[in-house]
Amino acid sequence: MTTVGRTRVPNDPRQYDELADQWWNPEGTFASLSWIARCRAALVPTATRTDAVLVDVACGGGLLHPHLAGKGYTHVGVDLSAESGRVARAHGVDHVIRGDMNRIPLADESADVVTAGQCLEHVSDPARVIAECCRILRPGGTLVVDTIPDTLIARLLIITLAENLPLRVKAPKGCHDHRLFVNRAGLVRAAAAHGVPLRLQGLTPKKSDIPGFLLRRRSEIRLVPSRNTSVLFQGVGVKRARSAATSRREAASPVSAGAARQPG
Repeated sequence: MTTVGRTRVPNDPRQYDELADQWWNPEGTFASLSWIARCRAALVPTATRTDAVLVDVACGGGLLHPHLAGKGYTHVGVDLSAESGRVARAHGVDHVIRGDMNRIPLADESADVVTAGQCLEHVSDPARVIAECCRILRPGGTLVVDTIPDTLIARLLIITLAENLPLRVKAPKGCHDHRLFVNRAGLVRAAAAHGVPLRLQGLTPKKSDIPGFLLRRRSEIRLVPSRNTSVLFQGVGVKRARSAATSRREAASPVSAGAARQPG
């Protein structure tokens, strides 16, 4: 049941079950997430092998799926919300696993691409999520993330304005907790610690789209890459291959570094 106008405890994860019917509504609560998903997919390279796998962490209702057409991946979604997972399956995601992004129930080095879109700003320890994303990523594979930075301007625009003003596309009130917005330098360090050097870029609305959207002549606002990472930003990087010395150390370890994680 949709409860768009309800005020929630900030960052309440139950909202994704309650609002599951809004994922694909072009005028709904999650409409802007589909705009961001298009930009996320633009950073995903075309698959280089026939059995390539893309793991979509916090897949929600599967908004990334249509933008992956022709790229050659089996699309695996991971999400904690059972209702959102059902929506993702209905919209073409090949496999959906119910799981926590803090402990992704997939084996080490099992993905050619890992995406984590609009989810890091909802967890208390984004470095742990990044570590899990890097764990399941194959050497040579691509990590793509997008999130909200811990800046005053992001807090003003994302919470004060987007959650409180009667906008055409309105975020659910209580959707975000500004205390969880992401430190950009810390995110880069976390990924680098697990072998993925991230390059950051901002996303900003295409100015020429705004008047038409406000006048209801356009259904969406396109987002374009920017040097300004102060409101919304992306990160992309390729996982480095392990050195022979590292591989030998891991092989000698009493605990296998390649052990599969089982759903908890």
